[in-house]
Amino acid sequence: MAKPRNSLISLEDTPYYHVVSRCVRRSFLCGLDTFSGKNFEHRRQGSADRLMLLATAFSIEIASYTILSNHYHLVLCANDRATQHWSM
Repeated sequence: MAKPRNSLISLEDTPYYHVVSRCVRRSFLCGLDTFSGKNFEHRRQGSADRLMLLATAFSIEIASYTILSNHYHLVLCANDRATQHWSM
């Protein structure tokens, strides 16, 4: 059963989290798809640029990332100090 986010993340314990997301149905995020013969390598840099843009919009720092052919891994650090200066 799903849990609410406030019970999944505890900044008092650790601000670092490992996040994984993958494609479904044999889809390719980037690289050469041997099934269809298409090359999706052009998406790798665009995905990395998008991650960096989203990190500036939220109080998240990207400690490390890797983008593979059908999934990616992120090590994120929740920057709680940055949110203390935000207005409503």
